[in-house]
Amino acid sequence: MSALLSLVVSGSALAEMCYDRSVQGHRLVVDSHLHFQPFSGPHIDHQVMVEYLQRAGIKYANVYGIGQTRIQDWACLNGGDCSGNAVIAPTMKNDFVNGVNMNAYPRTGVELRASMTFPDLQNPEGIVDRMAILDREFPGLFQWMGEANLVKQALFSYGHEAATLDDIANWAPFMEQLAERNMPLALHSDMGNDEDDYGYVHLMEAVLEQYPDNTVVWMHLGTSREQMELDPQEHVAQMSRLMDAYPNLWFDISWNVLYDGYFRDADRREHYVGFLNQYASRILTGTDLVASSYTSYNDYLRALEQNSYINQFLDKRAFRYIALGQSYFDLLDINDVAPPVC
Repeated sequence: MSALLSLVVSGSALAEMCYDRSVQGHRLVVDSHLHFQPFSGPHIDHQVMVEYLQRAGIKYANVYGIGQTRIQDWACLNGGDCSGNAVIAPTMKNDFVNGVNMNAYPRTGVELRASMTFPDLQNPEGIVDRMAILDREFPGLFQWMGEANLVKQALFSYGHEAATLDDIANWAPFMEQLAERNMPLALHSDMGNDEDDYGYVHLMEAVLEQYPDNTVVWMHLGTSREQMELDPQEHVAQMSRLMDAYPNLWFDISWNVLYDGYFRDADRREHYVGFLNQYASRILTGTDLVASSYTSYNDYLRALEQNSYINQFLDKRAFRYIALGQSYFDLLDINDVAPPVC
């Protein structure tokens, strides 16, 4: 609405055009971090997952696979041997499944964008060639890359290792491709653990320093299940320092680890609310639900409620950018505008 037009619209009409949190709630409307494919085992039917999103009021979603999958593929659930714990290197399998499904089913009320989840950041050779394969098979469908693992301690026991500084230096070919396409790279990168709070931050700093033209989305505010005791004031100071130094750095606030460890406790939460209010235009939302054939609508709703919890404490500007999706629209140049907040 133009400023001139707003002058001639009555107060009651304006009220009807704005978003009233007291009536409409605080749920996120953009799930920018949703795995349609599981770590192992059978995946959920694509149309069923989209139906969940529609029922829950989601307007936009990024369709993630998972690169690394368990070799056992849930054999133990079918009477097979599941005593091992190895994973295979990231593959394109889930990206192809998502691509086929998205092309096979008609578009719905939820606008979907496919994400390339195949990159093996510890072995980056061939990433550009694989990007070209997805481009050829699914023209224009893949507009995002990630979730890719820079360092994910939860997978250490499965054979995963953190990327090295040499690995990161070898990302240059595919990072150049991403920059040319304005395609974000979403990274899971643990800051550290409860024994060493910031032991891995130097890896992310190396990425940001070497590739300043790339949009990098740091998943989960850098937290993980291995790190549930971060001092919130120090954590916010670290993130603020990086956000100020690297204007193409974004954070996402997906995954219930943030609700469990940081957001539901009022004393800890207040530090994060201040951070989110300040940097709202570079914060993305999502559930980080890893869907499988066993995922119910209530499972998705539970993830949605937990990952929307922090929104009710945000100021009006931050709520519009984060909960109502304006930051996502701006990042991807989507021709949509979040409503003002009453």
